[in-house]
Amino acid sequence: MTITPATHAISINPATGEQLSVLPWAGADDIENALQLAAAGFRDWRETNIDYRAEKLRDIGKALRARSEEMAQMITREMGKPINQARAEVAKSANLCDWYAEHGPAMLKAEPTLVENQQAVIEYRPLGTILAIMPWNFPLWQVMRGAVPIILAGNGYLLKHAPNVMGCAQLIAQVFKDAGIPQGVYGWLNADNDGVSQMIKDSRIAAVTVTGSVRAGAAIGAQAGAALKKCVLELGGSDPFIVLNDADLELAVKAAVAGRYQNTGQVCAAAKRFIIEEGIASAFTERFVAAAAALKMGDPRDEENTLGPMARFDLRDELHHQVEKTLAQGARLLLGGEKMAGAGNYYPPTVLANVTPEMTAFREEMFGPVAAITIAKDAEHALELANNSEFGLSATIFTTDETRARQMAARLECGGVFINGYCASDARVAFGGVKKSGFGRELSHFGLHEFCNIQTVWKDRI
Repeated sequence: MTITPATHAISINPATGEQLSVLPWAGADDIENALQLAAAGFRDWRETNIDYRAEKLRDIGKALRARSEEMAQMITREMGKPINQARAEVAKSANLCDWYAEHGPAMLKAEPTLVENQQAVIEYRPLGTILAIMPWNFPLWQVMRGAVPIILAGNGYLLKHAPNVMGCAQLIAQVFKDAGIPQGVYGWLNADNDGVSQMIKDSRIAAVTVTGSVRAGAAIGAQAGAALKKCVLELGGSDPFIVLNDADLELAVKAAVAGRYQNTGQVCAAAKRFIIEEGIASAFTERFVAAAAALKMGDPRDEENTLGPMARFDLRDELHHQVEKTLAQGARLLLGGEKMAGAGNYYPPTVLANVTPEMTAFREEMFGPVAAITIAKDAEHALELANNSEFGLSATIFTTDETRARQMAARLECGGVFINGYCASDARVAFGGVKKSGFGRELSHFGLHEFCNIQTVWKDRI
């Protein structure tokens, strides 16, 4: 049989170009079997009590820690994440299990409501099996931050993972099995686009959650809408990183480099548009370029390297095309800007200066290690530039004036604002965006409640 992306999911090591594995797309019988298991699993799981489910989350965390190095190595092998960052992803995911196990049950308690007879409560009921369509850039964390609260709420979770991280998908499923999660409560399926469409239409799927591109989110969101099913979308971003004249320059540069180049720049909520007030622009740019140039890029298994290969060869080509278009539009190249020779899928840390709002690097998401620097006349201009985007995931403001920072935060059109720090998702706070960055929230109590049937129970209302 000829193996192509039309017939199989294909996993390729981006550091070497070596084919790691292939897996045929699920057929109609596979999908039906998965849906039957999910329906049966949900029927039983919803009847379990919250304390039991919380304890099972702790078991998932333990099972994940028991396979931590195996999981980290798989992440590095399949999508090129530097090994220390892969280990951090595993640790963060295990800690998420513990956090929801400790705090989640209180978030699901019935809430008394102020009505005349004091006999109304809000209950958080399970919704059903949630179809999750997840990406490759954080192949463990993205799954866990959805699956953990969904399962705690009494729902089932059915994963369709990105085709280049099938090894990660298989290993995650093994972790849930190790933890004693019943078959059907957590499941995964190697489905293609047609298979996803079939599952969205099926009555055994209650809702859909998607992390991915704007194009994927729009397509899946439309299908969920047609089926009248709830959908949470966490999509792309082109996050502004604002540095005002009074900022701590050293701290701002350090955060900017980490915020742009972590995970080789392949982060939806990474800093991408650096909007620098003109009084500090020259000093910031000089230090930022020097710090980016000092980053070590190479074999992601080497603990000394902080940049690995990009995860997919087609995405490197797309990124380079965006860089070339931006340069042709008048931007200035300060660092990088060329695909690295050799078998690996490497793209160097790249810095573009003199980027203006009509240019590609300002208007489009740059999903890789490319920073675009734009100069703002003042704080008000910086705010206008930041909001001049179809995206609205997160933003950063660096300034020593906290009052001004909070005033600007109130006017930023995005789901998260970080003052004197760069964006990161955290179990304790809500994560999500506005505009074309999507809708709905993950994490915190908001993420837990997204896939609950929020039910009013009112006694003796006459």
